[in-house]
Amino acid sequence: MSTQKGGPAVAVDAAALARVGTALADESRRRLLLMLLEESAYPSDLAERLGMTRGNVSNHLSCLRGCGLVRGVPVGRRVRYELADPKLAHALAALADLVLLVDRQDASGEACGPEDYACSGDDNGAEDTEIAGQGAARHG
Repeated sequence: MSTQKGGPAVAVDAAALARVGTALADESRRRLLLMLLEESAYPSDLAERLGMTRGNVSNHLSCLRGCGLVRGVPVGRRVRYELADPKLAHALAALADLVLLVDRQDASGEACGPEDYACSGDDNGAEDTEIAGQGAARHG
């Protein structure tokens, strides 16, 4: 897919976006990516620093590797993990810097979650201006 809006055309690979979405959907994987932004690391070191089991870290690293976001670099009998592409660090920083329309609070002061914006896919985006929680009730 290619998009152009007031600037040069940008090629967007929907499958690549899906892989990034899968990787970022889990808190543990997000934490691992943030650690690997700082420096490459061995799974045992990541497990210790993040307070996770080695098995859990290995499973998440396997997912991140399958998504194409990290790579393992053999070092003797061990494998050190790093970001697969240096541009990923810039992309993650840009994503974290976004101001999202759904980043609102409901009447209780709690941050709204994805369940507050569940849509059947048949609206025209009008919920962006609604109070949090109304969209879920309307579509529930």
